[in-house]
Amino acid sequence: MAIHPIDFRYGSAEMKSIFEQESRLQKFLDVEAALARAHADVGNIPKSAAVTITKKANTKFVKVSRVKAIEKRTKHDLMAVVKALSEVTGPAGKHVHLGATSYDIVDTANALQFKEALAIVERDLKALEKTLKNLAKKHINTVAVGRTHGQHAIPITYGLKFALWATEIGRHIERVNESKKRVLVGKMSGAVGTQASFGKNGIRIQKLVMKDLGLASAEVSNQIVQRDRYAELISLLALIAATLDKIAKEVRNLSRTEILELSEKFEEKGQVGSSTMPHKRNPINAENICGLSRVIKSNVFVALENVSLEHERDLTNSSSERVIIPESFILLDEILKRTNNVMKNIVLYPENIKRNLEMTGGMEMAEAIMMGLTKKGVGRQEAHELLRKLSIKAVKGKKSLKEVLTENATIKKHLSESEIDWIIDPQNYIGTAVEQVKNVTGR
Repeated sequence: MAIHPIDFRYGSAEMKSIFEQESRLQKFLDVEAALARAHADVGNIPKSAAVTITKKANTKFVKVSRVKAIEKRTKHDLMAVVKALSEVTGPAGKHVHLGATSYDIVDTANALQFKEALAIVERDLKALEKTLKNLAKKHINTVAVGRTHGQHAIPITYGLKFALWATEIGRHIERVNESKKRVLVGKMSGAVGTQASFGKNGIRIQKLVMKDLGLASAEVSNQIVQRDRYAELISLLALIAATLDKIAKEVRNLSRTEILELSEKFEEKGQVGSSTMPHKRNPINAENICGLSRVIKSNVFVALENVSLEHERDLTNSSSERVIIPESFILLDEILKRTNNVMKNIVLYPENIKRNLEMTGGMEMAEAIMMGLTKKGVGRQEAHELLRKLSIKAVKGKKSLKEVLTENATIKKHLSESEIDWIIDPQNYIGTAVEQVKNVTGR
């Protein structure tokens, strides 16, 4: 019976398949086969034995059910794999797992999983980056009010907002690629890292195995690949989740009834917003993204705790990693794809964008007037104080900014009415926003 929502609700089949029992068993077998081939290359075992082990190191021959049955007796999951593989390899079975400790196999298999999973994450990130760049191009001139501290600030463009998110996703793509040299690492170092069980060819065997599997070799290790690498990986996944949380939170806020500058696409023919309020159009995908991002981010604490194991290792990391690694990857895959879908189908409401931009009667253009005055020779601080007082006057008197500007002698002394009209037009105060978007989307 399925219990965890990952089993039936979240994550793509492609990502989940990487962490399924049979797939993980196959990774263990892949590592055992590579180890046998390395031993044969250095002359430790017959070539024929390596060929047999390689042929049988497949879940067609080594069944999950058989491994579970052996584990029930041995109380050791990896030893159960070794015994199950040895059973089907005949005389060559005596060479299975030669010199290795359990985590030579487990950690190297982990790296193989990371390699596949990061490829999906990277693909998802590139798809989202493309979507955001397309939106930035489309809305390069869509002027809206910017907000700081939840208050109207000065004009911004939606193109700049989307370009900002695209560049952040771009940095995550860079981080994924940069992390691979530290994360996609395996090892064959034996019980405490000395490679004593591999003899004089220990370093060569490790290099042969990792080259065979397309992984980097740990420079030095104890019984495990050091968990600062895993902490970096989980932190990276959490950092990506934090950006998706940020994007989704902005979608949610801009979807508020009293703002409604944009919203998720709502399927009018059948989608239900509430079981009791028929009119509701809730931002359910954005809320889902924010909620699941919290789970991913919380796993960082566990990954950091796993860095400081005792002596050459203890087992406290094992149980938690069985949870946080697949969970983080699968949930991130879910919210990456969901974010891309939300943004590809995002609906903007130009009339509401214009309404909100004009809501304060031009107050968002106070800075523009201040800068206009400085160009006329008025000191910056003097201009700031004047506009501060005029803004207060406008609010108290329920007047527009232009009304109080045209009533003020200092303003009239330096700016004509036509100059004021030009300055307080939001279209004329978006700075280099268009140029910045072009720089981002043209890369």
